[in-house]
Formats: sequence, C-alpha cells, structure tokens
Amino acid sequence: MTNFNQDAFNQFVLDNDVVGIKEKPFTLKSKRTSHWYVNWRKPSSDMKSLWEMTAFVKNFVKDQGLNPDCFYGVPEGATPLGIVTQLRWVNEERNITQGGYVLPMGRGKPKEHGDPANKYFVNAPEGEVAVLEDVTTTGGSLLNTIANLQELDGVKVIAAIGLNNRMEVTPIEIKDKSETYEAFREIFERATNSPYTNQGTMSVQQAVEAAGVPYFALSTATELLPLVVAREKTDSTLVKAIETEFRTFGVEPLTLGGE
Repeated sequence: MTNFNQDAFNQFVLDNDVVGIKEKPFTLKSKRTSHWYVNWRKPSSDMKSLWEMTAFVKNFVKDQGLNPDCFYGVPEGATPLGIVTQLRWVNEERNITQGGYVLPMGRGKPKEHGDPANKYFVNAPEGEVAVLEDVTTTGGSLLNTIANLQELDGVKVIAAIGLNNRMEVTPIEIKDKSETYEAFREIFERATNSPYTNQGTMSVQQAVEAAGVPYFALSTATELLPLVVAREKTDSTLVKAIETEFRTFGVEPLTLGGE
C-alpha cells in the first residue's frame, strides 16, 4: 500500500501555480535562461498549504522506506519546508514528548569562522538526515548543502529529496557561463572528493549520488509541463522554445502539445 498520491501532488502544484510559463525568457539562478518556472513561494508562505506539503513529503519518504532522524531544508528557500516537516515527522512518527529531537536550521550565508556546526547552521542536524530542496536545476545548492553536512560529526545524509526536478543536466563547460561552470565544479569536487569531468550527460540525480547520497523527487518537469501546457493552452511558439531548452540542457528531449 502506498502513502504518496502522485496525482494529488501534481494537482496541488497546479492549484498553487507553482509551475508556469512566461512569454519573455528570464534568467534562472543557474544563469540559464528559460520560458518556464518553478516557484514554491506561494504555498510555502501559507501555513495551510505548507502543512499540506509536509504531508506529501512525509508520505513520499515513508514509501521510500526512509526513517530519518532529521529533515533539513536547503537554505533559504526550503528552510520553512524543512522546519515544518521535521516538526510533523517527530510529532507523528516519533514521540516528541520524550524530548531529545533537534530542530535543524541552516544559515543563508556561512559565518567566516567557527566549527561546521556553527559556521553553516543555526541549529545543526543530528543523526540520519534527509535533505529537502524545493526545486533542483543543476543541483549546485543541494550538493553544497550535502558538503556542509558531511563536515558534521555523527551526521549521515541518507537522502536528498526535491519537490520538483527540472530534469536538467549539470553545468557544461562549452554551454554554460564559465563562472557558473567553475562554481559548480568546486562544489561538486568538495561534495564528492572526485574530479568533475562533465561531458553533458550528468543528471542532478547522478551528481548527488556521486556524493554517496540517494536522490528522489516528488515531481519532475516531464510530468508537470504537459499538464501546464494543456491547462493554459500554450502557444506553439512558446512550446517549441521550451522543447529547445530541453534539447540544450535537458536530461532527455521533451515533446509537448500546445495550440
């Protein structure tokens, strides 16, 4: 018996306008341009919606057979999700009245000095940790968080979980801006202790798993974009522009409908 309902989660995403399409291309955090966005700010800023999100996460995690001691949200976008999910998990799956459970919270900007528990965290996670991210594009923020957690004594990252995976490859030297590529290379090598020899075929899942952490996503671009295109009756010109994005940076090509 499964706990997580994929169709219900996809509908939640649509109802909260998390995924949408813009006529004018804009620049993502990864410095790539795109005609479509994933923005969790609306449901994350409303307690009722955020509580619903944590239920989806909890059920998804249970279906994967995971039993973390801590949920930790990638600063700062996933911080509210991490905090509320941890509260719900400890209250419903553990025994919060026994005490001894930490409420992890990271710093948006690391302190210049200090031990890792104080440098990167307001409250450092403990034990087996599931890292939560709202949306993964190239995976740089997620890998950086994993690298920070790896510096903590007594912590093991057992999973990295994204609410949405944009299904893009990690930075490519011949296609991405040089500073973007170099910044990601540094993060990747810190998290994995391996050289970054990307040739345009590494997915976020592959990059995270190279750091020894299983990666999961509650939804993907390839699942959600066709639903958005159908709902909004997206113009064929925009559809072709998005399909071109996937041919350039996608893990795999994507064919959409459109008017």
